[in-house]
Amino acid sequence: MVTKTEQSTSALDTFKLMTAVLVLLAGVVGFYFFEDESQLLRVLGMLAVAVVAFLIAATSDVGRRSLGFFKDARVEVRKVVWPTRQETLQTTIAVLFMVILVAIMLWLFDMLLGWGVSRLLA
Repeated sequence: MVTKTEQSTSALDTFKLMTAVLVLLAGVVGFYFFEDESQLLRVLGMLAVAVVAFLIAATSDVGRRSLGFFKDARVEVRKVVWPTRQETLQTTIAVLFMVILVAIMLWLFDMLLGWGVSRLLA
């Protein structure tokens, strides 16, 4: 029996997420406010602000669940059996062949329709 539990965010989690958004927004405003400064410093400052906002958001329940999801996705990607170079090359050639074949068929169909319309209008 599967029971579905309702998850609700607490006020503290909402506060953390809003704080992260405000920190990020303040970083963007600061990036444009200090446009007379070196672009390298502005970009480094924006990256630092983004890291701080990420760390704040990661402490919330939504952030922890999101990080868990990405960790699980990374584990699943490592389980994938990737095709060899030869398989990739063969598949690419097959796809290119089919694209060219369909393009020629559509071109011929277009020519046939053009010929038919010109016959009807002449």
